[in-house]
Order: sequence, then structure tokens, then C-alpha cells
Amino acid sequence: MGSGTRPSGRRKRTFIEEARRAQIVSAAIDTVAEEGYANASLARIAQHAGISKGVISYHFSGKDELMEQVVEQVYSTIADFVLPRVAEAPDERAAVRTHILAVADYMRGNREQLMALSGIFDGMPAPAGSPGYRMKVSEPVYRAIEERLRAGQDRGVLRDFDVRVVAVSLQASIDGMFAYWVAHPDHDLHAHAAELADLIDRSVRPDSPA
Repeated sequence: MGSGTRPSGRRKRTFIEEARRAQIVSAAIDTVAEEGYANASLARIAQHAGISKGVISYHFSGKDELMEQVVEQVYSTIADFVLPRVAEAPDERAAVRTHILAVADYMRGNREQLMALSGIFDGMPAPAGSPGYRMKVSEPVYRAIEERLRAGQDRGVLRDFDVRVVAVSLQASIDGMFAYWVAHPDHDLHAHAAELADLIDRSVRPDSPA
């Protein structure tokens, strides 16, 4: 395998190509956040980016691939912000609280990314019989939360419970918090996150706190 190819055989993208793709993704975030998923055509995204629609078509096979890249990039930047903070928590119980507060802190400063995610999850069509795009991208999140919860149970800092149920419930609570903030921009997101963190902590801590 040559150094200029990927494992799949595709040519490795140049720095300029990666920069162009990042520009397009950023424009897609702004377009969906401002105009909604349905109105975020490739032509409108190109207009936001100040490029031709053909440039987008060169880098992405279509709207679905571009929107999937938007979600992947936003999730990646959230993880880059949240995970180092979670890693500093003294134990898994504290990590659960840190996770909730950190993701809220990130979104407070990146509301347009949240608006774009909401638009994509609500608007992106799912193949017949599939659980939907939101559920598909949530599965890795559930597994990561489960792993943390299970480690906390093994160490005795969390009580015994079904980790899948709690992981899904925790993520649903975070998603609901953000959905409410989208509908009510003046809502105190930090206070909501703190209250949610207290609620979740009371539900997972041992009967005799460690």
C-alpha cells in the first residue's frame, strides 16, 4: 500500500481538500441552523460558503453524506471538549455529573451546532424499517455511557442497575434538555444541567454513598 492511499484504495486527501471539506461542513451547519434541514439544499449551502454547488458535489456524493459528516464532526468536537473533563473526575459517579455539566457548557457556546443537529435528526429521512438516524448515531454514545456506569458499579461507587436503561435514560434527558433550550432560548441551560445532574446522581448512587 502506497503512502498516498487509504486502506480502501482511495487517494489520501490533501490539506487543501480537507480545508475545503471543513469549510463546506461549517457552511452546512450554519445553513441548517438558520434555515432548517428542508431548506438546506446544496445550492443554499454553497451560497453560504461562497462557492459553487459543483465544489460541494466534488467533495460529497450528496446531501446525505454531507449531513452525516456534519453530525460526525459536531460529535467529535463535543467529545474533544467533554472527555478530558470527564477523565479528570475522581470516580465514575462524579464523571456522570461532569458529563452532563460539560456537554451543557459546550452547547451554550455552540448553539448553532445544536440547531443543526436538531434539524438533521428531525429532518433526515430513515430507510424503511430502520430505527432512524438519531438512534443510529446514539448507539456509540449509549455504549460509552454503559462502560462508565459498569466501571462505577464494579468499584462500588454506583448502585446496581441495568446500565443500558440508565444510559438511554440519561442521554434522553440530555437530549430533552437541549430540545427545550432550542424552543426556549432564554431558558437557563446551566441551571437545568445542574438540576439534571443532581437528579441523575440521586438515582445512581449507592444506598450508603461511597
